[in-house]
Amino acid sequence: MSTKFHQAFGVYGIFSENGALAVIKKTGGPYINRYDLPGGTPEDGEEIAHTLIRETHEETGLAVTQSHQLGITGFRYPWTYARWHYNQHRCVFYWIDAWDGQLAGQAAQFVGQDALGAVWLPVTDISLATCSPLVVKAAETIRQHGRFDPTEITYADWPVLSQPVF
Repeated sequence: MSTKFHQAFGVYGIFSENGALAVIKKTGGPYINRYDLPGGTPEDGEEIAHTLIRETHEETGLAVTQSHQLGITGFRYPWTYARWHYNQHRCVFYWIDAWDGQLAGQAAQFVGQDALGAVWLPVTDISLATCSPLVVKAAETIRQHGRFDPTEITYADWPVLSQPVF
């Protein structure tokens, strides 16, 4: 088994409205200072559907009322973290069919929170220069009218941004 790759796993939601995608302002990890999808890692023993509901509410203020799973994919790229030199991020994507509430510009801050708040980002403004690979995958899914491509992607380079794009 390789010890070069940090293993990350998360559950993420695609909220789409009027040609825009709900994204969070990321404050940690390899996507720091970029826009990312709302979501995150399950807590000990937590079901992934509950992770989606909890994480998206904590980061966006929105309450998921109906969703369906699109699929699973992964992203690999160089990233030095602790003793690792690469990251392998496996992601479960959900399409959010319905929700309640308004997008929160500021997220409640607590230990473990890695979002400043959320915004609606026009799909036309999404690129790897300002967004995580998850956001790019979500925009692709929106442009494909909900068709999700589970092909994993490897990036030869992954620049961690030192200044926020938001």
